[in-house]
Amino acid sequence: MAPLISPAELAARLADAAGGPPLRLFEGTVHLRPAQPGPFVVESGRADFEMAHIPGAVFVDLQGELSAPHPRLRFTLPTPEALAAAWSAAGLSDGEACVVYSSTSPMWATRLWWMLRALGVQAAVLDGGLARWRAEGRPVASGPGTRPAPGRLTPRFDAARWASRDEVLRATQDGGACVLNALTASLHDGSAEMHYGRKGHIRGSVNLPYPALLQEDGCFKPLAALREAFAAVGALEKPRAICYCGGGIAATMAAMTLQRLGHPDVAVYDGSLSEWAADPALPMDTGP
Repeated sequence: MAPLISPAELAARLADAAGGPPLRLFEGTVHLRPAQPGPFVVESGRADFEMAHIPGAVFVDLQGELSAPHPRLRFTLPTPEALAAAWSAAGLSDGEACVVYSSTSPMWATRLWWMLRALGVQAAVLDGGLARWRAEGRPVASGPGTRPAPGRLTPRFDAARWASRDEVLRATQDGGACVLNALTASLHDGSAEMHYGRKGHIRGSVNLPYPALLQEDGCFKPLAALREAFAAVGALEKPRAICYCGGGIAATMAAMTLQRLGHPDVAVYDGSLSEWAADPALPMDTGP
């Protein structure tokens, strides 16, 4: 299953689904609201879902159901067993494919996609999300939706898709992997007022802001343009790429794109700057 699916392709798949394995739909919208002390507070997008969603979709709470409790970090990856159990509770079973989407930034959908692929699930992100679906005049439903019967998803897990703080630190020392920051340029160089505990970026990391991956309509840019952008920052040169951001969310947009470009070994640093910046012993720099 290709990582991206258009609304037209999704509509066709849903129309042809009769008699075959179900194609599950999941929405995972989240809002980050500015806060003091910051940088933000997390708000579930469930209310958005109840106002309008793709018929048949199930809402999954990324911070609540699909993140492990942590005293400081907002989106900590659960254990494989807990992650599989959460997706099972949402109705997903072995052998089924699914499409994930958001009504806001695609980063929430790509985070879901990255977790699903780590579990070995065939999944795709709806390109353009709910906004493009609606712009094309396709149907939406309102209300809480129907919660399906629990599924049964076996907790298989590809740990290589995730990088630890220690692996990132080694990469800053030996240069064995390209460490890529998906945050905006002002957060990368430290000129933004907001920060995640310390200003700047992980020492030695390169910057390709996640908004640069998208067209004005919210869809991903053509692969040729994306290849040029990643090549320009050296992200295609090393055998492994590790993507990070503030909390391991926007980083998945870069990680998914690198996989679409054929990079053979891509990981997401789950703790990202929320973990890294909290430890003053870990090296950070400001500037480009």
